[in-house]
Amino acid sequence: MTSTPAHFGPELRRLRMEAELSLSDMAAALNYDKGYLSKVERGERSASPELARRCDAFLGANGELRRLVVRSDSDPDDAAAPADNLLRVGRREVLAAGTGSLIELGLKLGGPAASAADPLLLSFQAQFDQLRKLGQSTAPNALLPLLETQTRLVVGLAAAASSATRAPALVLASRFAEFTGWMAQEAGNSAAALDWTDEAAELARAGGDPHLGSYALVRRALVTFYGGDAASTIALARRAQGHHLPPRVRGLAAQREAQGHALAGDERACLRSLDRARELLRSDGARGGSGPVLGTTHVTDPAAMTTGWCLYDLGRPAAAAEVLDRECRRLPAHALRTRARYGLRRSLAHAASGEVEHACTIAGELLGVMPAVPSATVNADVRRLARELARFRSNRAVRDLQPTLARVLASAHA
Repeated sequence: MTSTPAHFGPELRRLRMEAELSLSDMAAALNYDKGYLSKVERGERSASPELARRCDAFLGANGELRRLVVRSDSDPDDAAAPADNLLRVGRREVLAAGTGSLIELGLKLGGPAASAADPLLLSFQAQFDQLRKLGQSTAPNALLPLLETQTRLVVGLAAAASSATRAPALVLASRFAEFTGWMAQEAGNSAAALDWTDEAAELARAGGDPHLGSYALVRRALVTFYGGDAASTIALARRAQGHHLPPRVRGLAAQREAQGHALAGDERACLRSLDRARELLRSDGARGGSGPVLGTTHVTDPAAMTTGWCLYDLGRPAAAAEVLDRECRRLPAHALRTRARYGLRRSLAHAASGEVEHACTIAGELLGVMPAVPSATVNADVRRLARELARFRSNRAVRDLQPTLARVLASAHA
């Protein structure tokens, strides 16, 4: 990422002077070297998005400074690189392959045997729950072929079943497809993630569930969020907040909208969206319903955890660290992928707050599990952490962490 020094530096100096702050004052507050900030103001050095965020928050610039930072299309944080050998299949192909596989398994469905499909459907639902748990401790590329096969099998079950069983089978298949999309995104293939998300929405509609199509907008907004596109993230999330939708879908959408506002530097809009998400996700309607839960099942308070995430993006790392410390302690020990995702953001917040040793302690514990649960989305924060810690090369904790950090970064690019 690069900035436009000719515009950013003078504007930073103007805002600093208006606030009657010396370079030393600002350097101490932001935990940056005074000489480096001086060069940024003179246009001799480019400002990173991280610095722009913190300056924006510290000086109350309402996003003015971060808008002067230009994102490079080739930056690895903008979008994950495609992963190889990910299979895709259309709904017609899924139906055909699924039915054939079921016949090979000797499953006699439809007509008089329809009653036998109910326990089978329950079995697939239990398998789905187990696969979601497995996704917390397994590499996504290892899980994707199994998820694709299970999606075919459940759609095949629907194709051969009676009308009473067909609808719930298609809805369950849509959940398999939606989770497959998430694993594709974790593997680094955003295009496949979007394809599977669309497939999930189509299967859900065929099963009589119109709401997963709206949740698919929330999933698409996650792809644009990790691609750094704040405007698209906000627009997609807003489309999934109609009053006719279930509270959980609206709450998850409001949460995603908040992340988009944080990315854009609009703190007021971000906090409003978080309040709305908190209210919706805590409502009785969000906790009810049958079938697999939409969204994370490992985060106790999703709105609170997202608040910590957003505070970092808003340039308030100390406040972010405080929230993430509290919420990360509530994560279950077995949820390695979720612990890595929010724990790395927690480490990043502490590093940005100047608590370098504590940041290294947190990161050291998490980087050790990253090879077991590789994640293209978490890798973005690993790269940010590496850049943040590079400013403290002489620190012993940073030097000790460097070999592990380098190995994780190398495996991410392999």
